[in-house]
Amino acid sequence: MMKKLEFRCSFFACLLAFLFFGVSKAETVSVKPIKLNYTVSMEAPELHYLDIRLECEGLRDTQTSFMLPVWSPGYYMILDTPRHIVDFDVMDSSGNKLFWHKKSKNNWVVDNGKQRKIIITYRFFANRKSVAESYIDSEKAFIMPNNVFMHIENQINNPVQVTFEPYKKWTKISTGLNRVKEGTNTFSANNFDTLYDSPVYLGNQLTIDFKHEGKSYSLGIATPEGLNQGKFIADLKKIMSATTAIMKKVPYDHYSYIMMEAGGGGLEHWNSQAIFTNGTFDFKSIEAYTDFLNFVTHEYFHLYNVKAIRPIELGPFDYNKENYTSMLWVSEGFTVYYEYIIMMRAGLLESKEAYKYITESIKRYENIDGSRHMSLSRSSFDIWLNFFNNEGNAKQTTISYYNKGPVIALLLDLEIRNNTHNKKSLDDVMRFLYNEFYEKKGRGFTEAEFWQVSEQTAGKPLDEIKTYVNTVKAVDYQKYLKYAGLQIDLSPMKSVTENDTLIERSFEIKELSETSPLQMEIRKSIFK
Repeated sequence: MMKKLEFRCSFFACLLAFLFFGVSKAETVSVKPIKLNYTVSMEAPELHYLDIRLECEGLRDTQTSFMLPVWSPGYYMILDTPRHIVDFDVMDSSGNKLFWHKKSKNNWVVDNGKQRKIIITYRFFANRKSVAESYIDSEKAFIMPNNVFMHIENQINNPVQVTFEPYKKWTKISTGLNRVKEGTNTFSANNFDTLYDSPVYLGNQLTIDFKHEGKSYSLGIATPEGLNQGKFIADLKKIMSATTAIMKKVPYDHYSYIMMEAGGGGLEHWNSQAIFTNGTFDFKSIEAYTDFLNFVTHEYFHLYNVKAIRPIELGPFDYNKENYTSMLWVSEGFTVYYEYIIMMRAGLLESKEAYKYITESIKRYENIDGSRHMSLSRSSFDIWLNFFNNEGNAKQTTISYYNKGPVIALLLDLEIRNNTHNKKSLDDVMRFLYNEFYEKKGRGFTEAEFWQVSEQTAGKPLDEIKTYVNTVKAVDYQKYLKYAGLQIDLSPMKSVTENDTLIERSFEIKELSETSPLQMEIRKSIFK
Protein backbone atom coordinates (compact mmCIF):
# COMPACT_ATOMS: atom_id res chain seq x y z
CA MET A 1 0.00 0.00 0.00
CA MET A 2 2.76 2.39 0.94
CA LYS A 3 4.86 1.58 -2.12
CA LYS A 4 1.88 2.00 -4.38
CA LEU A 5 1.22 5.48 -2.92
CA GLU A 6 4.88 6.40 -3.29
CA PHE A 7 4.72 5.37 -6.93
CA ARG A 8 1.63 7.47 -7.55
CA CYS A 9 3.20 10.50 -5.85
CA SER A 10 6.40 10.02 -7.82
CA PHE A 11 4.46 9.71 -11.09
CA PHE A 12 2.44 12.87 -10.49
CA ALA A 13 5.55 14.73 -9.32
CA CYS A 14 7.28 13.87 -12.60
CA LEU A 15 4.18 14.84 -14.56
CA LEU A 16 3.93 18.20 -12.78
CA ALA A 17 7.63 18.84 -13.24
CA PHE A 18 7.33 18.06 -16.94
CA LEU A 19 4.37 20.37 -17.32
CA PHE A 20 6.05 23.09 -15.29
CA PHE A 21 9.34 23.04 -17.14
CA GLY A 22 7.58 22.61 -20.44
CA VAL A 23 5.46 25.70 -19.88
CA SER A 24 8.42 27.65 -18.55
CA LYS A 25 10.44 26.83 -21.63
CA ALA A 26 7.57 27.85 -23.89
CA GLU A 27 7.16 31.10 -22.01
CA THR A 28 10.83 31.95 -22.37
CA VAL A 29 10.62 31.75 -26.16
CA SER A 30 10.20 35.40 -27.04
CA VAL A 31 8.07 36.33 -29.98
CA LYS A 32 10.04 38.55 -32.31
CA PRO A 33 8.39 41.92 -32.86
CA ILE A 34 7.13 42.68 -36.32
CA LYS A 35 9.49 44.96 -38.22
CA LEU A 36 7.78 48.15 -39.36
CA ASN A 37 9.82 50.50 -41.51
CA TYR A 38 8.23 53.63 -42.93
CA THR A 39 9.58 55.84 -45.67
CA VAL A 40 8.15 59.31 -46.27
CA SER A 41 8.92 61.16 -49.48
CA MET A 42 7.68 64.48 -50.85
CA GLU A 43 8.69 65.06 -54.45
CA ALA A 44 6.07 67.71 -55.26
CA PRO A 45 5.33 69.49 -51.95
CA GLU A 46 3.31 72.23 -53.63
CA LEU A 47 0.60 69.60 -54.23
CA HIS A 48 0.37 68.99 -50.46
CA TYR A 49 0.89 65.23 -50.65
CA LEU A 50 3.14 62.99 -48.55
CA ASP A 51 4.04 59.65 -50.15
CA ILE A 52 4.12 56.84 -47.61
CA ARG A 53 5.71 53.41 -47.94
CA LEU A 54 5.48 50.83 -45.14
CA GLU A 55 7.47 47.60 -45.16
CA CYS A 56 6.11 45.03 -42.69
CA GLU A 57 8.14 41.92 -41.97
CA GLY A 58 7.41 39.06 -39.58
CA LEU A 59 3.61 39.02 -39.83
CA ARG A 60 2.11 36.08 -37.98
CA ASP A 61 -1.56 36.09 -39.00
CA THR A 62 -3.25 35.57 -42.34
CA GLN A 63 -5.13 38.84 -41.92
CA THR A 64 -3.58 42.01 -40.53
CA SER A 65 -5.52 45.12 -39.49
CA PHE A 66 -3.87 48.53 -39.70
CA MET A 67 -5.25 51.41 -37.63
CA LEU A 68 -4.87 55.18 -37.93
CA PRO A 69 -5.69 57.47 -34.96
CA VAL A 70 -8.59 59.91 -35.31
CA TRP A 71 -7.36 62.48 -32.74
CA SER A 72 -4.18 63.89 -31.21
CA PRO A 73 -3.47 63.80 -27.44
CA GLY A 74 -3.69 67.34 -26.06
CA TYR A 75 -6.00 68.38 -28.90
CA TYR A 76 -9.42 67.26 -27.74
CA MET A 77 -11.23 67.05 -31.02
CA ILE A 78 -12.00 64.21 -33.44
CA LEU A 79 -10.01 65.09 -36.56
CA ASP A 80 -10.92 62.16 -38.80
CA THR A 81 -7.58 62.33 -40.59
CA PRO A 82 -8.16 58.92 -42.28
CA ARG A 83 -10.16 60.83 -44.90
CA HIS A 84 -6.88 62.30 -46.14
CA ILE A 85 -5.47 58.90 -47.14
CA VAL A 86 -5.73 58.08 -50.85
CA ASP A 87 -4.37 55.41 -53.22
CA PHE A 88 -3.97 52.78 -50.52
CA ASP A 89 -2.34 49.69 -52.02
CA VAL A 90 -0.71 46.47 -50.77
CA MET A 91 1.68 43.97 -52.36
CA ASP A 92 3.84 41.08 -51.28
CA SER A 93 7.63 41.01 -51.46
CA SER A 94 7.44 39.85 -55.11
CA GLY A 95 5.26 42.76 -56.16
CA ASN A 96 1.99 40.83 -56.34
CA LYS A 97 -1.05 42.80 -55.23
CA LEU A 98 -2.86 41.64 -52.11
CA PHE A 99 -6.56 42.04 -51.36
CA TRP A 100 -7.63 44.46 -48.63
CA HIS A 101 -10.83 46.02 -47.34
CA LYS A 102 -11.88 48.65 -44.82
CA LYS A 103 -13.46 47.50 -41.57
CA SER A 104 -14.15 51.02 -40.30
CA LYS A 105 -13.20 54.57 -41.20
CA ASN A 106 -9.70 54.14 -39.73
CA ASN A 107 -9.13 50.39 -40.08
CA TRP A 108 -7.60 48.76 -43.17
CA VAL A 109 -7.62 44.93 -43.18
CA VAL A 110 -5.05 43.19 -45.39
CA ASP A 111 -5.44 39.56 -46.49
CA ASN A 112 -1.76 38.66 -46.43
CA GLY A 113 -2.33 34.88 -46.19
CA LYS A 114 0.99 33.12 -45.68
CA GLN A 115 2.95 36.20 -46.71
CA ARG A 116 5.13 37.28 -43.80
CA LYS A 117 6.39 40.40 -45.55
CA ILE A 118 4.16 42.96 -47.23
CA ILE A 119 4.56 46.48 -48.57
CA ILE A 120 1.85 49.10 -48.13
CA THR A 121 1.83 52.37 -50.03
CA TYR A 122 -0.53 55.34 -49.85
CA ARG A 123 -0.59 59.11 -50.12
CA PHE A 124 -1.61 61.54 -47.44
CA PHE A 125 -3.14 64.91 -48.33
CA ALA A 126 -1.43 67.24 -45.84
CA ASN A 127 -3.10 70.61 -46.20
CA ARG A 128 -4.47 71.37 -42.72
CA LYS A 129 -2.50 74.02 -40.85
CA SER A 130 -2.75 73.40 -37.10
CA VAL A 131 -0.51 72.09 -34.34
CA ALA A 132 -2.35 68.75 -34.48
CA GLU A 133 -2.48 68.18 -38.23
CA SER A 134 0.01 67.69 -41.03
CA TYR A 135 0.83 70.30 -43.63
CA ILE A 136 3.21 70.55 -46.56
CA ASP A 137 3.88 73.21 -49.17
CA SER A 138 6.81 74.35 -51.29
CA GLU A 139 8.67 75.79 -48.26
CA LYS A 140 8.26 73.28 -45.45
CA ALA A 141 6.48 70.24 -44.07
CA PHE A 142 5.03 69.72 -40.62
CA ILE A 143 4.21 66.08 -39.95
CA MET A 144 2.09 64.90 -37.05
CA PRO A 145 2.88 61.18 -37.06
CA ASN A 146 -0.48 60.12 -35.64
CA ASN A 147 -2.12 61.62 -38.76
CA VAL A 148 0.09 59.73 -41.15
CA PHE A 149 1.41 56.43 -39.74
CA MET A 150 -0.70 53.33 -39.12
CA HIS A 151 -0.06 50.78 -36.41
CA ILE A 152 -1.14 47.15 -36.39
CA GLU A 153 -4.33 46.77 -34.39
CA ASN A 154 -3.67 45.98 -30.71
CA GLN A 155 0.09 46.25 -31.24
CA ILE A 156 0.74 49.84 -30.21
CA ASN A 157 3.92 48.78 -28.38
CA ASN A 158 5.64 47.54 -31.53
CA PRO A 159 8.91 49.39 -32.28
CA VAL A 160 9.02 51.37 -35.53
CA GLN A 161 11.48 53.19 -37.79
CA VAL A 162 10.79 56.11 -40.10
CA THR A 163 13.04 57.38 -42.90
CA PHE A 164 12.36 60.85 -44.23
CA GLU A 165 13.30 61.79 -47.79
CA PRO A 166 12.95 65.60 -47.68
CA TYR A 167 12.20 67.69 -50.73
CA LYS A 168 15.49 68.30 -52.57
CA LYS A 169 15.68 71.99 -51.58
CA TRP A 170 15.36 71.30 -47.84
CA THR A 171 18.27 70.56 -45.52
CA LYS A 172 16.92 70.49 -41.97
CA ILE A 173 14.81 68.12 -39.86
CA SER A 174 13.60 69.14 -36.39
CA THR A 175 12.07 66.47 -34.14
CA GLY A 176 12.36 64.89 -30.73
CA LEU A 177 12.77 61.44 -32.26
CA ASN A 178 16.14 59.68 -32.01
CA ARG A 179 18.20 59.13 -35.13
CA VAL A 180 19.11 55.51 -35.77
CA LYS A 181 22.54 56.65 -36.93
CA GLU A 182 24.10 60.10 -37.04
CA GLY A 183 24.14 61.55 -40.52
CA THR A 184 21.06 59.64 -41.66
CA ASN A 185 17.42 60.67 -41.89
CA THR A 186 16.17 57.49 -40.26
CA PHE A 187 14.58 57.81 -36.83
CA SER A 188 13.29 55.21 -34.37
CA ALA A 189 10.65 54.95 -31.68
CA ASN A 190 10.25 52.20 -29.10
CA ASN A 191 6.51 52.18 -29.66
CA PHE A 192 3.76 54.00 -31.50
CA ASP A 193 2.80 56.12 -28.51
CA THR A 194 6.27 57.67 -28.76
CA LEU A 195 6.08 58.02 -32.53
CA TYR A 196 2.63 59.59 -32.42
CA ASP A 197 3.85 62.09 -29.82
CA SER A 198 6.86 63.26 -31.86
CA PRO A 199 6.09 65.87 -34.53
CA VAL A 200 8.56 66.47 -37.34
CA TYR A 201 9.36 69.75 -39.10
CA LEU A 202 11.28 69.67 -42.40
CA GLY A 203 12.54 72.68 -44.30
CA ASN A 204 15.32 75.24 -44.06
CA GLN A 205 14.62 76.47 -40.55
CA LEU A 206 17.35 77.84 -38.32
CA THR A 207 18.56 75.05 -36.03
CA ILE A 208 20.53 75.52 -32.83
CA ASP A 209 21.82 72.76 -30.56
CA PHE A 210 22.77 73.45 -26.96
CA LYS A 211 23.22 71.73 -23.62
CA HIS A 212 21.91 72.66 -20.19
CA GLU A 213 22.37 70.95 -16.84
CA GLY A 214 23.47 67.69 -18.43
CA LYS A 215 20.67 67.49 -21.00
CA SER A 216 20.78 68.19 -24.74
CA TYR A 217 18.40 70.46 -26.62
CA SER A 218 17.63 71.38 -30.21
CA LEU A 219 15.89 74.54 -31.30
CA GLY A 220 14.29 74.87 -34.72
CA ILE A 221 12.96 78.30 -35.73
CA ALA A 222 11.19 78.75 -39.05
CA THR A 223 11.15 82.57 -39.00
CA PRO A 224 14.14 83.74 -36.93
CA GLU A 225 14.20 87.36 -38.10
CA GLY A 226 14.99 89.63 -35.17
CA LEU A 227 16.19 86.76 -32.96
CA ASN A 228 18.60 87.66 -30.17
CA GLN A 229 20.00 84.15 -29.98
CA GLY A 230 22.07 84.57 -26.83
CA LYS A 231 19.28 86.16 -24.79
CA PHE A 232 16.59 83.80 -25.99
CA ILE A 233 18.54 80.65 -25.19
CA ALA A 234 19.56 82.12 -21.83
CA ASP A 235 15.87 82.77 -21.06
CA LEU A 236 14.93 79.22 -22.09
CA LYS A 237 17.56 77.91 -19.69
CA LYS A 238 16.17 80.06 -16.87
CA ILE A 239 12.70 78.66 -17.52
CA MET A 240 13.93 75.06 -17.52
CA SER A 241 16.02 75.57 -14.36
CA ALA A 242 13.06 77.14 -12.53
CA THR A 243 10.88 74.18 -13.58
CA THR A 244 13.46 71.65 -12.41
CA ALA A 245 13.71 73.47 -9.08
CA ILE A 246 9.98 72.84 -8.59
CA MET A 247 9.71 69.25 -9.82
CA LYS A 248 13.23 68.03 -8.86
CA LYS A 249 13.30 65.71 -11.89
CA VAL A 250 13.98 66.00 -15.62
CA PRO A 251 12.26 63.12 -17.46
CA TYR A 252 14.22 63.24 -20.72
CA ASP A 253 17.75 63.19 -22.13
CA HIS A 254 16.91 65.29 -25.17
CA TYR A 255 14.21 67.89 -25.80
CA SER A 256 13.33 69.69 -29.01
CA TYR A 257 11.74 73.14 -29.41
CA ILE A 258 9.95 73.41 -32.76
CA MET A 259 8.93 77.01 -33.43
CA MET A 260 7.05 77.38 -36.67
CA GLU A 261 5.91 80.27 -38.83
CA ALA A 262 3.02 82.60 -38.00
CA GLY A 263 -0.08 80.83 -36.79
CA GLY A 264 -2.05 80.00 -33.69
CA GLY A 265 -1.54 77.61 -30.82
CA GLY A 266 0.94 75.04 -29.62
CA LEU A 267 0.96 71.42 -28.55
CA GLU A 268 2.94 69.65 -25.87
CA HIS A 269 4.81 66.39 -26.41
CA TRP A 270 6.96 64.05 -24.33
CA ASN A 271 10.20 64.96 -26.05
CA SER A 272 9.32 68.28 -27.69
CA GLN A 273 6.89 71.10 -28.18
CA ALA A 274 5.59 72.40 -31.49
CA ILE A 275 4.26 75.95 -31.47
CA PHE A 276 3.33 78.63 -33.94
CA THR A 277 4.88 82.07 -33.55
CA ASN A 278 4.03 85.60 -34.68
CA GLY A 279 6.17 85.00 -37.75
CA THR A 280 9.06 87.02 -36.33
CA PHE A 281 11.26 87.34 -33.26
CA ASP A 282 11.30 91.12 -33.63
CA PHE A 283 8.94 91.69 -30.72
CA LYS A 284 7.46 95.19 -30.64
CA SER A 285 7.39 95.40 -26.84
CA ILE A 286 8.68 93.72 -23.70
CA GLU A 287 5.09 92.64 -23.00
CA ALA A 288 4.88 90.83 -26.34
CA TYR A 289 8.13 88.99 -25.64
CA THR A 290 6.92 88.08 -22.13
CA ASP A 291 3.68 86.72 -23.58
CA PHE A 292 5.68 84.52 -25.92
CA LEU A 293 7.88 83.21 -23.10
CA ASN A 294 4.72 82.47 -21.08
CA PHE A 295 3.50 80.44 -24.04
CA VAL A 296 6.75 78.47 -24.32
CA THR A 297 6.75 77.87 -20.56
CA HIS A 298 3.18 76.59 -20.67
CA GLU A 299 3.99 73.94 -23.27
CA TYR A 300 7.19 73.01 -21.46
CA PHE A 301 5.46 72.47 -18.10
CA HIS A 302 2.98 70.19 -19.83
CA LEU A 303 5.88 67.76 -20.00
CA TYR A 304 5.18 67.24 -16.31
CA ASN A 305 1.52 68.17 -15.99
CA VAL A 306 -0.53 66.06 -18.45
CA LYS A 307 2.25 63.92 -19.87
CA ALA A 308 3.58 62.53 -16.57
CA ILE A 309 1.04 63.87 -14.06
CA ARG A 310 -2.22 63.03 -15.77
CA PRO A 311 -5.83 62.06 -15.17
CA ILE A 312 -6.06 58.29 -15.35
CA GLU A 313 -8.35 58.50 -18.38
CA LEU A 314 -5.54 60.02 -20.47
CA GLY A 315 -3.44 56.97 -21.06
CA PRO A 316 -3.07 54.38 -22.29
CA PHE A 317 -4.86 56.18 -25.10
CA ASP A 318 -7.71 54.89 -27.18
CA TYR A 319 -6.91 56.62 -30.47
CA ASN A 320 -10.18 55.50 -32.03
CA LYS A 321 -12.59 57.63 -30.00
CA GLU A 322 -12.93 60.41 -27.44
CA ASN A 323 -11.12 59.96 -24.12
CA TYR A 324 -13.30 61.69 -21.51
CA THR A 325 -12.09 63.18 -18.24
CA SER A 326 -13.44 65.82 -15.88
CA MET A 327 -9.93 66.77 -14.73
CA LEU A 328 -8.55 68.87 -17.60
CA TRP A 329 -8.87 71.91 -15.35
CA VAL A 330 -5.88 70.42 -13.52
CA SER A 331 -3.98 69.46 -16.67
CA GLU A 332 -4.53 72.75 -18.51
CA GLY A 333 -5.64 75.21 -15.83
CA PHE A 334 -2.83 74.40 -13.39
CA THR A 335 -0.36 74.62 -16.27
CA VAL A 336 -1.51 78.19 -16.95
CA TYR A 337 -0.93 78.98 -13.26
CA TYR A 338 2.51 77.40 -13.32
CA GLU A 339 3.60 79.28 -16.40
CA TYR A 340 3.31 82.44 -14.27
CA ILE A 341 4.95 80.81 -11.24
CA ILE A 342 7.86 79.51 -13.31
CA MET A 343 8.31 82.79 -15.14
CA MET A 344 8.43 84.69 -11.82
CA ARG A 345 10.92 82.24 -10.31
CA ALA A 346 13.01 82.51 -13.47
CA GLY A 347 13.14 86.28 -12.99
CA LEU A 348 11.28 86.90 -16.24
CA LEU A 349 7.95 88.12 -14.82
CA GLU A 350 7.20 90.71 -12.17
CA SER A 351 4.59 90.06 -9.48
CA LYS A 352 2.37 92.91 -10.69
CA GLU A 353 2.42 91.40 -14.17
CA ALA A 354 1.33 88.07 -12.68
CA TYR A 355 -1.54 89.83 -10.88
CA LYS A 356 -2.61 91.21 -14.23
CA TYR A 357 -2.54 87.82 -15.97
CA ILE A 358 -4.59 86.21 -13.18
CA THR A 359 -7.03 89.13 -13.24
CA GLU A 360 -7.55 88.60 -16.97
CA SER A 361 -8.28 84.92 -16.37
CA ILE A 362 -10.93 85.82 -13.79
CA LYS A 363 -12.50 88.40 -16.09
CA ARG A 364 -12.73 86.02 -19.01
CA TYR A 365 -15.02 83.60 -17.19
CA GLU A 366 -16.71 85.79 -14.57
CA ASN A 367 -17.82 88.44 -17.05
CA ILE A 368 -19.72 86.04 -19.29
CA ASP A 369 -23.08 84.35 -18.71
CA GLY A 370 -21.49 80.94 -19.15
CA SER A 371 -20.03 81.25 -15.64
CA ARG A 372 -23.55 80.77 -14.29
CA HIS A 373 -24.36 77.74 -16.43
CA MET A 374 -21.23 75.56 -16.70
CA SER A 375 -19.05 74.20 -13.90
CA LEU A 376 -15.32 73.81 -14.25
CA SER A 377 -15.46 70.01 -14.18
CA ARG A 378 -18.20 70.03 -16.83
CA SER A 379 -16.08 72.27 -19.06
CA SER A 380 -13.42 69.55 -18.90
CA PHE A 381 -15.71 66.63 -19.67
CA ASP A 382 -17.54 68.43 -22.49
CA ILE A 383 -14.42 69.76 -24.21
CA TRP A 384 -15.03 67.22 -26.99
CA LEU A 385 -18.20 69.20 -27.75
CA ASN A 386 -16.78 72.67 -27.20
CA PHE A 387 -13.22 72.64 -28.53
CA PHE A 388 -13.17 75.69 -30.83
CA ASN A 389 -16.87 76.24 -30.13
CA ASN A 390 -17.86 79.26 -32.21
CA GLU A 391 -21.59 78.92 -31.75
CA GLY A 392 -23.48 82.14 -31.14
CA ASN A 393 -24.41 81.10 -27.60
CA ALA A 394 -20.96 79.84 -26.54
CA LYS A 395 -20.26 82.71 -24.13
CA GLN A 396 -23.76 82.43 -22.71
CA THR A 397 -23.52 78.72 -21.92
CA THR A 398 -19.87 77.66 -21.56
CA ILE A 399 -16.62 78.57 -19.82
CA SER A 400 -13.02 77.55 -20.46
CA TYR A 401 -10.88 75.63 -18.01
CA TYR A 402 -7.98 77.73 -19.28
CA ASN A 403 -9.54 80.67 -17.44
CA LYS A 404 -11.07 79.28 -14.23
CA GLY A 405 -8.52 76.48 -13.86
CA PRO A 406 -5.53 78.70 -12.98
CA VAL A 407 -7.67 80.60 -10.46
CA ILE A 408 -8.56 77.36 -8.68
CA ALA A 409 -4.84 76.52 -8.66
CA LEU A 410 -4.14 79.85 -6.95
CA LEU A 411 -6.89 79.29 -4.37
CA LEU A 412 -5.61 75.79 -3.64
CA ASP A 413 -2.02 77.03 -3.35
CA LEU A 414 -3.12 79.78 -0.95
CA GLU A 415 -5.22 77.38 1.16
CA ILE A 416 -2.36 74.90 1.50
CA ARG A 417 0.17 77.60 2.38
CA ASN A 418 -2.10 79.32 4.90
CA ASN A 419 -3.10 76.13 6.71
CA THR A 420 0.50 74.82 6.90
CA HIS A 421 2.02 78.20 7.79
CA ASN A 422 3.71 78.23 4.39
CA LYS A 423 5.52 74.96 5.07
CA LYS A 424 3.79 73.27 2.13
CA SER A 425 2.32 74.41 -1.17
CA LEU A 426 0.81 73.29 -4.45
CA ASP A 427 4.36 72.38 -5.48
CA ASP A 428 4.22 69.53 -2.95
CA VAL A 429 1.01 68.25 -4.52
CA MET A 430 2.51 68.27 -7.99
CA ARG A 431 5.70 66.54 -6.88
CA PHE A 432 3.76 63.86 -4.99
CA LEU A 433 1.54 63.17 -8.00
CA TYR A 434 4.63 62.89 -10.19
CA ASN A 435 6.58 60.62 -7.84
CA GLU A 436 3.73 58.42 -6.62
CA PHE A 437 1.59 57.92 -9.70
CA TYR A 438 3.89 58.50 -12.68
CA GLU A 439 7.16 57.10 -11.35
CA LYS A 440 6.08 54.46 -8.83
CA LYS A 441 2.71 53.27 -10.16
CA GLY A 442 3.19 54.09 -13.83
CA ARG A 443 -0.30 55.46 -14.24
CA GLY A 444 -2.45 58.53 -13.94
CA PHE A 445 -4.44 59.62 -10.89
CA THR A 446 -8.16 59.37 -10.28
CA GLU A 447 -10.23 62.36 -9.24
CA ALA A 448 -10.55 60.93 -5.72
CA GLU A 449 -6.78 60.44 -5.51
CA PHE A 450 -6.13 64.01 -6.60
CA TRP A 451 -8.32 65.40 -3.83
CA GLN A 452 -6.90 62.96 -1.29
CA VAL A 453 -3.34 64.12 -2.03
CA SER A 454 -4.39 67.78 -1.96
CA GLU A 455 -6.19 67.41 1.37
CA GLN A 456 -3.32 65.49 2.94
CA THR A 457 -0.96 68.25 1.84
CA ALA A 458 -3.27 71.00 3.11
CA GLY A 459 -4.00 69.15 6.34
CA LYS A 460 -7.73 69.82 6.06
CA PRO A 461 -10.80 69.06 3.93
CA LEU A 462 -11.14 71.16 0.78
CA ASP A 463 -14.90 70.98 0.36
CA GLU A 464 -15.30 74.65 -0.54
CA ILE A 465 -12.76 74.50 -3.36
CA LYS A 466 -14.37 71.28 -4.60
CA THR A 467 -17.66 73.16 -4.74
CA TYR A 468 -16.05 75.87 -6.87
CA VAL A 469 -14.92 73.14 -9.27
CA ASN A 470 -18.14 71.15 -9.48
CA THR A 471 -20.76 73.91 -9.31
CA VAL A 472 -21.24 77.51 -10.43
CA LYS A 473 -21.19 78.84 -6.87
CA ALA A 474 -19.67 82.32 -6.59
CA VAL A 475 -16.02 82.27 -5.50
CA ASP A 476 -15.05 84.05 -2.28
CA TYR A 477 -11.92 85.65 -3.73
CA GLN A 478 -11.35 88.01 -0.81
CA LYS A 479 -11.11 85.14 1.67
CA TYR A 480 -8.32 83.36 -0.17
CA LEU A 481 -6.40 86.37 -1.47
CA LYS A 482 -6.23 87.75 2.06
CA TYR A 483 -4.03 84.78 2.99
CA ALA A 484 -1.33 86.47 0.89
CA GLY A 485 -2.13 90.03 1.91
CA LEU A 486 -4.02 90.66 -1.31
CA GLN A 487 -7.48 91.92 -2.18
CA ILE A 488 -9.57 92.07 -5.34
CA ASP A 489 -11.62 94.95 -6.68
CA LEU A 490 -15.15 93.68 -7.34
CA SER A 491 -16.66 97.05 -8.22
CA PRO A 492 -18.94 97.18 -11.29
CA MET A 493 -17.52 98.45 -14.56
CA LYS A 494 -20.49 98.44 -16.90
CA SER A 495 -23.66 96.58 -17.69
CA VAL A 496 -23.40 94.09 -20.52
CA THR A 497 -27.08 93.18 -20.72
CA GLU A 498 -30.12 95.38 -21.11
CA ASN A 499 -31.74 94.18 -17.89
CA ASP A 500 -28.55 94.43 -15.82
CA THR A 501 -28.59 90.72 -14.98
CA LEU A 502 -24.83 90.51 -15.45
CA ILE A 503 -22.46 93.27 -14.42
CA GLU A 504 -18.87 93.42 -15.61
CA ARG A 505 -16.44 93.86 -12.73
CA SER A 506 -12.81 94.95 -12.77
CA PHE A 507 -11.40 92.07 -10.65
CA GLU A 508 -8.15 93.98 -10.20
CA ILE A 509 -5.82 92.32 -7.67
CA LYS A 510 -4.06 94.70 -5.28
CA GLU A 511 -1.74 94.38 -2.30
CA LEU A 512 -3.05 95.20 1.17
CA SER A 513 -1.17 97.99 2.89
CA GLU A 514 -1.10 96.14 6.22
CA THR A 515 -0.17 92.49 6.37
CA SER A 516 0.88 89.93 8.96
CA PRO A 517 4.28 88.22 8.75
CA LEU A 518 2.61 85.03 7.48
CA GLN A 519 0.64 86.92 4.81
CA MET A 520 3.81 88.62 3.62
CA GLU A 521 5.73 85.34 3.61
CA ILE A 522 3.03 83.62 1.54
CA ARG A 523 2.85 86.50 -0.92
CA LYS A 524 6.59 86.57 -1.41
CA SER A 525 6.70 82.80 -1.80
CA ILE A 526 4.18 82.85 -4.66
CA PHE A 527 4.71 86.24 -6.24
CA LYS A 528 8.46 86.62 -6.38
